[in-house]
Amino acid sequence: MDHGEANVSENEEVELILGNSNSNFSGVTSTMLQVMSYQRKLMNLRVMGTHFLPDENQAMTFWQVAKMCRKPLKNGKYRIFHARRVDEMIQAVILKYIFGAKIKMVFSSAAQRFRSGSTLWLTRKMDAVVAISKASAKYLAEPPSAIIPHGIQIENFVPAKNKEQAWQALGYGGKYGIGILGRVRKQKGVHLFVDACIEVLPKYPDYTAVVVGAISSNHQEFVDELKAKIAKAGLSERILFTGELPFARIPPIFSALSMVSALSDNEGFGLTVLEAMSCSAAVLATQAGAWEEIIREDIDGHVVPVNDLPAVTAKMDSLLSNPKVLHEKGLAGRARVLEHYTVEREAKALVDLFRRLQ
Repeated sequence: MDHGEANVSENEEVELILGNSNSNFSGVTSTMLQVMSYQRKLMNLRVMGTHFLPDENQAMTFWQVAKMCRKPLKNGKYRIFHARRVDEMIQAVILKYIFGAKIKMVFSSAAQRFRSGSTLWLTRKMDAVVAISKASAKYLAEPPSAIIPHGIQIENFVPAKNKEQAWQALGYGGKYGIGILGRVRKQKGVHLFVDACIEVLPKYPDYTAVVVGAISSNHQEFVDELKAKIAKAGLSERILFTGELPFARIPPIFSALSMVSALSDNEGFGLTVLEAMSCSAAVLATQAGAWEEIIREDIDGHVVPVNDLPAVTAKMDSLLSNPKVLHEKGLAGRARVLEHYTVEREAKALVDLFRRLQ
């Protein structure tokens, strides 16, 4: 049974095809799935590839897409193919130029690096290019068709009614929590967070710090060195490594944290900061990804230069020194996310662009 086409009624033609080429779950996959859950209310869509789809009836194969797109929509308009990866651009170009697919091609670019010649060639074949931040727009050969930042599902990242109670219920110890979340490796600035905590936490006995995320075998030595440094400082019960946790446990941790650090050397976008702000946590981040654009300095938190331990330490000290101000920064961050960074807003902005292209 040709299930990709069988689910499309005569009155409900597929208008949007989303690339889904990566069999490894990634931030790009997560973004696509979150946005798709809102886009499907605005456009009839299918996904080319079955990876991680909650409903496989939404999936189509390359050949099903090629067959479907031989003809335009009944109203004469072209379908949209949205690529978020280079290999999805390749798929779109093959569909259009080899199989004659009647499609308009859109590419979302997150990278903050100059592209190779082959990628530039592909990008120029697109009908529209979307940058996900002003920073990523600077690395495009030509100005983007639109800058549409990522959003998050605010109903999944909600502030705790009482952070003190919520933190203590998690059982990590201390009155309040601060943390850094994501894969545990040097590139993510975990050592900066730990070193700053070693310096600052003795002054603020109410706070416990957590490092939440998977530790792969090739980063175990890095973590062991950090744990030895923590033990030497006598802080092993106040700076904790949780290891990898099931996703369901992550939002409650965000909700309970008073401050979240995001200290990467580089990022494509960096959803961690938005998830933290949505949970009314003050944020301390580096000048990576879109963080400088998202965080209003000294309103939602602080932005510091990449790999600048003295700056991280000073700003962490400043934030923890006044719980009332820390709380106010968290509330400001939540308001900013609600206004500018919801996934509904991202989905609508993309669909508006697609409609203009058709």
